[in-house]
Amino acid sequence: MPDTPDSDQPETILAFDFGLRRIGVAVGQTVTGSASPLGVVAYGDNGPDFDAITTLVKEWRPSRLIVGLPMQADGSPGDMQPRVECFVRQLSRYDLMVNMVDERYTSLEAEAVLKNARAAGSRGRISREMIDSAAAVLIAERYLRTQR
Repeated sequence: MPDTPDSDQPETILAFDFGLRRIGVAVGQTVTGSASPLGVVAYGDNGPDFDAITTLVKEWRPSRLIVGLPMQADGSPGDMQPRVECFVRQLSRYDLMVNMVDERYTSLEAEAVLKNARAAGSRGRISREMIDSAAAVLIAERYLRTQR
């Protein structure tokens, strides 16, 4: 299949934590199985800032995109699922594979990680943008764990 990356080749991914104000973004690598925060992309009156996403796609050249899928604690679809699925359809403009990953509790986990870092003295004030980007890191790492 031409659109399926060779599983033996290193793969770069971009992961997104979708929100109606901002979308957290992270980049990950299959070689290391880790991800790093890239910040956020605005979500305004006209939807996601696809110019910013295009810039990230050109810069990082990912082989696939990962989007967090909001689910309820019991595994049923979350209220945001239709909007996330619309975002996934819009990402098809990049002609890349798009995978969705269960994102339950990633924002809470991300906030806890950042608070621990702050308590250890390595962080200052924690912004919503930092939490969204850290949640995207967790989404990327969940996907990468399934690839090992």
